[in-house]
Amino acid sequence: MNAKMPRSKVGLLDQEINYLSKVLFVLMMFIAFVITVLDGFEGSWYFKYFRFVLLLASIIPISLRVNLDLAKIYYSVNINRDKLIDGTIARNSTIPEELGRIQFLLSDKTGTLT
Repeated sequence: MNAKMPRSKVGLLDQEINYLSKVLFVLMMFIAFVITVLDGFEGSWYFKYFRFVLLLASIIPISLRVNLDLAKIYYSVNINRDKLIDGTIARNSTIPEELGRIQFLLSDKTGTLT
């Protein structure tokens, strides 16, 4: 088991945003192609296609990803500094996101939380 590369853990919100970004990218490329076809293929059509891709690039919300990452870091720092839960250490920035999705809290006889 130790010979395998460890899989990286990605939060559910990150997976959803990655999926939506891919869908928006394909949509942007398709719309740029349709506009290029409607404009006609005369002259240097690939420059027109590239121009339309650049004009439509604002469809993909890169600032959303940055804002979510900054919010995760901010909430993790606040969890670490909270006086009511002394000794708590958020070792991962997806902790606040995962805390909102908890459905069951299990504990064994020793008190270990699962």
